[in-house]
Order: sequence, then structure tokens, then C-alpha cells
Amino acid sequence: MNARTDEIRDSDPSIPVAREARQGSPDRTQDEQRKLFILDTNVLLYDYNCIDSFQEHDVVIPITVLEELDEFKKGSDLINFHAREFIRTLDKLAGDRLFTEGVPLGEGRGKLFVKTAEPRSDLIDSAFIHNKADNRILALADQMRKTVRDRSVILISKDINLRMKAKSLGIPAEDYETGKIANVEELYTGCRTVEGVDPAQIARFYESPGSVLPVDLGLEQPVPHQYFILRNGSTSALAVFNPGSGMLERVSKQRVYGIDPRNAEQAFAVDAMLRNGVQLVTLTGRAGTGKTLLALAAALEQRRSFRQIYLARPVVPLGNRDLGYLPGDVKSKLDPYMQPLWDNLAVIRNRFSADGQEQRQIADMLEHEKLHITPLAYIRGRSLDRVFFIVDEAQNLTPHEVKTIITRAGEGTRIVFTGDIYQIDTPYLDSQSNGLTYLVDKMRGQSLYAHVNLVKGERSALAELASTLL
Repeated sequence: MNARTDEIRDSDPSIPVAREARQGSPDRTQDEQRKLFILDTNVLLYDYNCIDSFQEHDVVIPITVLEELDEFKKGSDLINFHAREFIRTLDKLAGDRLFTEGVPLGEGRGKLFVKTAEPRSDLIDSAFIHNKADNRILALADQMRKTVRDRSVILISKDINLRMKAKSLGIPAEDYETGKIANVEELYTGCRTVEGVDPAQIARFYESPGSVLPVDLGLEQPVPHQYFILRNGSTSALAVFNPGSGMLERVSKQRVYGIDPRNAEQAFAVDAMLRNGVQLVTLTGRAGTGKTLLALAAALEQRRSFRQIYLARPVVPLGNRDLGYLPGDVKSKLDPYMQPLWDNLAVIRNRFSADGQEQRQIADMLEHEKLHITPLAYIRGRSLDRVFFIVDEAQNLTPHEVKTIITRAGEGTRIVFTGDIYQIDTPYLDSQSNGLTYLVDKMRGQSLYAHVNLVKGERSALAELASTLL
């Protein structure tokens, strides 16, 4: 399998979201404002409905892209499904016009074309030495910008390197921006510190029933399940807004299966995962903040309330190499990717004596698969009724994959996504477009959802120092 195929296979399809394509200035004519977008293969695999995102502008699919899609139409992975879906969509639109004057995509929208580049391009031949798919797409883009004089021709690709190659030739190139969050720095954190709170109001949280109206603290319309650190000098209280009662309620630090929260955010995270009525939780934060450990401990603490506990993570091969590169059978290939999850379980088990009841409970749960640690791909097809489902490293998922997981949730299921939105291991995702960021942004304000961003590393003083300085 060639390098480009490996790159595309690492890009997973995501949930389609309408995007307003950029338009020209108001004083230009309609024809001058219309643009022609040439799509790379990875865009179609990232969003198989991408042709719906360009409004009145025309869309061109290079014939080379169809050739590459052919490599992905067989298989059970989500990327294969999306390749097939786009091919089916194209088949419904197919006809001689698709290869000549184009097929209209709907009222007020542009046309879709499938185009073949000239056999040779002097510009591409002089710039690059290999006759590869990337270069054939660039050749078509170069040809189109020379023949289509009445509008801008823009190459759309998730591949940064291809975009740089295009720009080096003077060909405009852009990322596919559907689903991207505009400003990650302003992403919802789930918690807020309020200084200068009246000590008498703080004292009320330590009385029965330990709740205060938000307006009494000058807070208007808190987000459902938003957490607060209320302070006045050395006096403080931890609180959460309960959308059911409309009150701020005290949050206490709860031990879960031998693990004690070490800071306010960890206490909030545990509260969110134990709170009745919250079915979806996201925990973000850098390495060492305790996201996965707390999620697993909270799941074990509630083991009697759920039929199974699934702890899963996406498999992202290091160096973008396929799993087939690794030696051994399937289990041997996957063990290195699952080891961090087993390490977190080991931390919990080490809190108890070797012959203790908790050790026997965990061993029994593993033996009977009530506690199941597995690659995320192996979860597909399983029933998710009354399951505590932890998805680790969720920043390596696309929005569509996140949606696919959540829509499988049955009655009594709780799903926890954990990850660091700045630590992306796949080539076509970033802090703005990954599924975890998208989920936090879109779910804010929903009564079934809670989010906590963990900020303080608790692994060790050395780990915290390295995370901060290096």
C-alpha cells in the first residue's frame, strides 16, 4: 500500500455540518462571485456529504479521486462505509452531463463535475518527479485555473502537504473547514471560579440542604451541570448548578473505588460521572490530570448499576503505519495500544491488598467480560444498553465517529469521553476539527450533559513540570 493510501486511511469520516462558503465582495457580479472547488480524496472520506457544503459554487471531483475511492469501498470500517456512501451518491447523479456540462446539485446551488486532467502538465512535471495521485490532482487544478477564466479555482484538501505543494505552484488551496470550531481558546470548560462571594452564602452550602439560588450569588442563567469554585479569602465551597431544581448544590470530594480526587476539577469530574440524570460526560485536559483513571474508578464504583463497563480507545498506528506492520497475531498487534488502559486499571488494583475483595471483584469482572478493555473498533455491533462506556483518547475521533458512538446508547447507558484536544495523533484532525472539541462545543447547555476541563497534573511533580515546561 502506498504512502498516500496510508495517509487517507488515517483520516476518518466525520459528522457533516453545513458550512457557508466564502463569497466575493457585494459589488461583483454573481458569475464572478461563483467559485470552482476541486476536492481531494481525503475530503470525501472525511465527509461523504461534502458536496452539499459549497452553496452556489461548482464542485469538481478529479477522476483520480474516484480511482482512489475504489480502494476503500470494501471493508467494515467507518471509512469504507463513507467511501461506499459517496459512490452511491455519485451514482444517483451519474449521467453524461456529469463529465461534460455538469449536474445541478439543487436550486440555488452549483453543479458537480467529474474531470480528467490532461495526460501531461509541464508545470507539474518540472516541479515534481513522481507520477502520483497528488500530482495528478494538482495537474487538474492547474489545467482548470488556466481554462476557467471567469471564476476562482480552489483546491480543497485535508492534506497540509498537498496544500503547500499547490500554493508553491500558485494554485489556491484551502482546508475543508466544515465542523471546525472557530476559537478553541474560548471552548466551554465546564467550571468557573467566582471570587468575593459573601461568606454567609458560602456557609449555606455546608448546611442542610446545602443549596443556594444562583441569583443570590449574582449568577444569571448558569449552564446545566456547570461547576463553580466559590471563594472569599480562605473560605470556599464547590458547587454545581442542578437544572432540575434550579439551585446551586454543594459538591463534596467523593472517593471512588479507592481513588480520591486531589483537586476541585477532579472532584467535579467524579460528581459528573456519579450524578443521576447525566448520561454524557466529557473530560478534557493534558496528560497526567487523571481523566482516564477517574473515569474507570467511577465506573467500578457504580458497577452494580450497569450491565457492563467498556473501556475503549481508537487505535492510531504510530508513524501512520498500518497494524499489519507489527509482528504477531491480532492480540499482539493491539496490546501496545491498549496498555495505557491496563496501566490505569493496575493503579486502581494496587490500592487494595492482593487477596482483598476488590481484587477478586475486578478479576471476576474481567473473566466474565463485565469489565471489557478493547479497541474502539471492536465495540461496533455490540449492544450498549445499561453500559458504562468510557472512550479514551477521544480527540483522535472525528465528529461523525463521536456521533456514531453516542447514537448507539441505549436505556441506562452512560458515556464518558476523555482526551486532550491539543494532542492529536491523526494527520487530518486538529484542535478545532476533532470530535471531542466538536462534542464539547455542541453539547453545552444540554441537561443530559456535563463537562469538566482538568487543568492540574496529579501524576507526579516531575510529570507536571515536564508537561508545563517541555
